Amino acid sequence: MGQLPSGRRYALSKDEMELVNLIGEIGRKNERALSEFYDRTKAFVFSLASRILSDKKDAEDISLEVFMQVWNSASNYDCNKSAPMPWLIMITRSRSIDHLRSKDKRISNRDMSDYLMKSSFENPERLTYLNQEIKLVRKALLELTPHQREAIELAYFFGLSQTEISKRLNQPLGTVKSWIRFGIIKLKEILEIQPD
Repeated sequence: MGQLPSGRRYALSKDEMELVNLIGEIGRKNERALSEFYDRTKAFVFSLASRILSDKKDAEDISLEVFMQVWNSASNYDCNKSAPMPWLIMITRSRSIDHLRSKDKRISNRDMSDYLMKSSFENPERLTYLNQEIKLVRKALLELTPHQREAIELAYFFGLSQTEISKRLNQPLGTVKSWIRFGIIKLKEILEIQPD
């Protein structure tokens, strides 16, 4: 489904490669690709916007803006600089913070800095730490069985419920629950023995 980018330090998963290909198609103004990209990532975008904005209606509005920006900027996307989900995180975060600023002009720069310090993307050091953690998790995911890895990625990176994963993978719900449960247990074991 497309070639692996040569400049990457790690292999992209099958789902990530599919998203990279969809973004490429969106860059060529393929509306069907945008629709599929939207269906696969909308729950994640909405969840992140909701956490930042603490308002469902605002999160819905921002989610639409995010996908408009994806439509407009997909042609500039470079998978050698960012995997699809971190790219989407940065767009969502930026749009959400811009919305917070415009919603309340009384928020001073100091207040906004305080807010950002409390968010999960606090400062450059925190972002560096998070990037290192992402690399560790990505490496740990490669040690799971393919079924465990796919089920966990669909649940945590794409925001699908276990029932949705069961339908998508055409597997019994109990099987999907087991894959996720035992995959999480194995991930914890792997990550606990990682060197500090």
